[in-house]
Amino acid sequence: MTVSTQGLELRSAPRRLSDWVELLSSMRFAVSLLTVICIASVIGTVVKQNEPYNNYVNQFGPFWADVFAAANLYTVYSAWWFLLILAFLVVSTSLCIARNTPKILADLKAYKENIREQSLKAFPHKAQGELAEAPEAAANRMGQALLGSGWKVRLQSRETPQGTGWMLAAKAGAANKWGYIAAHSAIVMVCIGGLLDGDLMVRAQTWFNGKQVYQGGGLIADVPEQYRLSTANPTFRGNLLVTEGTASSTAILTQPGGVLLQELPFSVELKKFIVEYYDTGMPRLFASEIVIHDRDTGEQKNARVEVNHPAFHRGVAIYQSSFDDGGSRVKLKAVPINGPGKPFEVEGTIGGSTELSNGDQKLSLEFTSLRVINVENFAATGSGADVRKVDLRESIESRLGAAHKTVTEKTLRNVGPSVTYKLRDAAGQAVEYHNYMLPMELDGQRVYLLGLRETPQDSFRYLRVPADENDSLDGFVRLRAALSDPALRAEAVRRYAAQSVEPGRADLEQALVASASRALALFSGAERVTPVADAGATNGLNRASAMKGADGSAPREASGGLQAVAAFLQANVPEAERERASDVLVRILNGTLFELLQLSREKAGLAPLARDEPAQRFMTQAVISLSDTFFYPAPMAFELTDFTHVQASVFQVARAPGKTVVYLGCLLLIIGVFAMLYVRERRLWVWLTPSGQGAQASMALSTNRKTLDADREFDQLKTQLLSR
Repeated sequence: MTVSTQGLELRSAPRRLSDWVELLSSMRFAVSLLTVICIASVIGTVVKQNEPYNNYVNQFGPFWADVFAAANLYTVYSAWWFLLILAFLVVSTSLCIARNTPKILADLKAYKENIREQSLKAFPHKAQGELAEAPEAAANRMGQALLGSGWKVRLQSRETPQGTGWMLAAKAGAANKWGYIAAHSAIVMVCIGGLLDGDLMVRAQTWFNGKQVYQGGGLIADVPEQYRLSTANPTFRGNLLVTEGTASSTAILTQPGGVLLQELPFSVELKKFIVEYYDTGMPRLFASEIVIHDRDTGEQKNARVEVNHPAFHRGVAIYQSSFDDGGSRVKLKAVPINGPGKPFEVEGTIGGSTELSNGDQKLSLEFTSLRVINVENFAATGSGADVRKVDLRESIESRLGAAHKTVTEKTLRNVGPSVTYKLRDAAGQAVEYHNYMLPMELDGQRVYLLGLRETPQDSFRYLRVPADENDSLDGFVRLRAALSDPALRAEAVRRYAAQSVEPGRADLEQALVASASRALALFSGAERVTPVADAGATNGLNRASAMKGADGSAPREASGGLQAVAAFLQANVPEAERERASDVLVRILNGTLFELLQLSREKAGLAPLARDEPAQRFMTQAVISLSDTFFYPAPMAFELTDFTHVQASVFQVARAPGKTVVYLGCLLLIIGVFAMLYVRERRLWVWLTPSGQGAQASMALSTNRKTLDADREFDQLKTQLLSR
């Protein structure tokens, strides 16, 4: 029996209906649907599902993001067309099974012993032989031998002109046919399980039960009843966020265009969240110790939920999905980083915001996230190589072996907590900031890293602010404030000139005062200059600042810093004299800024700073950082001074009745595929007719696959049955 790829044919139905039924029940249609499902599953694997729409806009662009959204590619497994294809595949495969199963069962019962002797000569595997036994005795002997080898045998006697002949019909490998039924039934079961555990039941409640997708915001307790699904919902899969020390009983089901709220028959209380990290800073283990409170019985059950180790209660599985901030309290100190101002403190909760006022400008400070562990790689990354020191053998061997091997050693270090916040103006435009709580040593200098980015797809760019002798920002903040004070600038210039010029040279001192005042005024932004083309060619003064635009371009007007000094030289000094003039200006600028630093310390009641190597390193970085502050978009930087860390656990709660159906379908699929691939269906016929005192034997073997194993088996059977 050969399984047909054609569908059911309705002979008495209209032609159009008959054609549709034939197509729907044909194997070619089922294979086509299965191919489409496989392609859709690949798309659902490659494209992250159920992400915020802005993420897709950033990844694909506005046009393609809208196209993919219209095709439901962001929710493939709950898309209407995917569920429709699954339903058609169930119907098509079921019709294929219904059409072929009666034929298969009939073929399994049939021995085909009525085959004619002439037909045996048409088989590829055939043989003849003379036996000394009578036909009946030979048939019985052969039947017993085949029965002992696992064959099923049937004998038939026929009258011939030579006397009574005997036909032996045997068959083996019937599991091959059962494999077809099992494999196709498995496809149906897996699809039914997918329909049960998909969004079909949830969608049905929005279609027929008056439920609506919620598109607003606010507290969960304030959401009306029409947006909530009852505890009797047979299937769902949603997320449950629980903060340490609190309990929750309402899961959130993400839907196209909004969410639905799923009421659980119990509440989950998070007693403690546990997280362990690798040396790289990646989470190694996160687990939740929870208490499940049953609503109906009042039962309290303690459980521990880990990744791949869920908890179960009343048919609902509780999986550990991820973790989040549960509303940590942070205390920030606003320090003036871009001009004069007074420090102040502000407190808030992660996820919350507070209003700030900068004169007439109103700003909203949004507390975005808190990370208590930040592991960074501090390995040296030298780019040069001396060919005289290269060992070719060692170089090759160092790259052989496992794929993860690397010749670059990693120096991983936890640099401490960091805070991320946004400053949003009245127009709704926001700049995101990322500041580390503790200083870190980079290039031999301890610095604070103050990062910012204008858009989420950009990387953070960091301003390096040198730490003073007390490992704080105070020294730099005092220097930045003094730079904005005209009186302190003038006094710093006077002291620098008095120290640099010999007594009695009033003319030289006056000239130096004029040059130093001009340089300090340009650097501080008190004197503005408009840069001309190629202003950055002046001895590297107009350096590539970390605070410039994402494309590396400087502002049209250099408001201060080394950029303003470079623009001034470009506009007023001949090209041949620029290098010498820039060297002189840099020395003058460094000297006056050091005096300005001493004045700021004197004003704060601190002892003067010694002229040693640590002071020189501090000043070198301070000059660069002061220049970068003119590109810092906010007058204040918020320094993390204290925090109270509160963890939250994100659970995935699911009621999946189709899971058992899918598991059973997978088991049937494995059995069916192995049966069809590794079990050969064979049929054997031996026709015995009287010949003198013995019998004439004609043997033939039929198999569904022509293999070397079939050839060897036929040779063995020929030797076993006809060698008498």
